[in-house]
Amino acid sequence: MVNKADTNKARLHRHKRVRGKISGTGECPRLNVFRSAKNIYAQIIDDEKGVTLVAASSLDKEFSGSNGGNKEAARKVGLAIAKRAVEKGIEKVVFDRGGYLYHGRVKELAEGAREGGLKF
Repeated sequence: MVNKADTNKARLHRHKRVRGKISGTGECPRLNVFRSAKNIYAQIIDDEKGVTLVAASSLDKEFSGSNGGNKEAARKVGLAIAKRAVEKGIEKVVFDRGGYLYHGRVKELAEGAREGGLKF
């Protein structure tokens, strides 16, 4: 049986390693993904200023009534964050998958964001 604490510890280690290599700037902020068992969250962050520019999650009011823990919801969150980013004039981002595999919900969120107009 896999210990959930060890799995998360390994994910955080991968995330820390990747964060040493990528960073969001004012011109090209970082699109960060966090995935829980029931929901998915995305933020666009300017690391130079330490500010979250745009955020979206499956807990937002526009997603009420839908299951936040599936691929369909992840794609909708990707589209929502892309729409909000484009409204703020952000078109290019660097993708930070948060130590998760680029598969399933994380991949759907990324594809939804690309579909919505973000480039990465």
